[in-house]
Amino acid sequence: MEKTELLVAALEKGITYSAYLQLTEELLSQGKTTGPNHSADYVHYTNLNLHRMKRLDKTVEINADLKAVIAQIKTPQTWLVISEAWCGDAAQNVPLLQKMADLSEHIELKIILRDENLEVMDLYLTNGGRSIPKLIALEKETLNELYTWGPRPATIQTVMNELKAANVTEISEIVEKIQIAYNHDKGQSVQNEMLAVLTNYLN
Repeated sequence: MEKTELLVAALEKGITYSAYLQLTEELLSQGKTTGPNHSADYVHYTNLNLHRMKRLDKTVEINADLKAVIAQIKTPQTWLVISEAWCGDAAQNVPLLQKMADLSEHIELKIILRDENLEVMDLYLTNGGRSIPKLIALEKETLNELYTWGPRPATIQTVMNELKAANVTEISEIVEKIQIAYNHDKGQSVQNEMLAVLTNYLN
């Protein structure tokens, strides 16, 4: 399939953020998560992520500078977000992307699951990897690509790079250190990066 056909098919399968939360809850009630891996670890991380997303929904505010830039958007667009419920980076960033989208009548956010849409994912690799979340902003009528963001803010990537340099391979330790970094960041880095992305797009 060509890129446009893949995007059309993905958008047809896309779900809202609220439906994504509901899907996550339903799967957890069955002892499962999204994707093919339903191991105890993945289900555990998914449960933590659900609580994080709900907490961020209640606590995070979009800053004034970013609000002002979002208010300038006049082109109807779809924010296609590639995600999975077990992904810690997705849990930290997708709620903020939704809060941004909520600020504009011209933005509609839809979520697709990575492992059910690998052909789309492979169009948006990060250093050759299928890293998520990934935001692809598309003009609603033409599906022309406007801009992208993801999978994590540079500040958090720096922590990941430091862990790799220190040869830290234990998943639980990596998850803990990344979580601490996100807690300190309080959602500011993704907002700063999206402010830069949107400013560049509008100019």
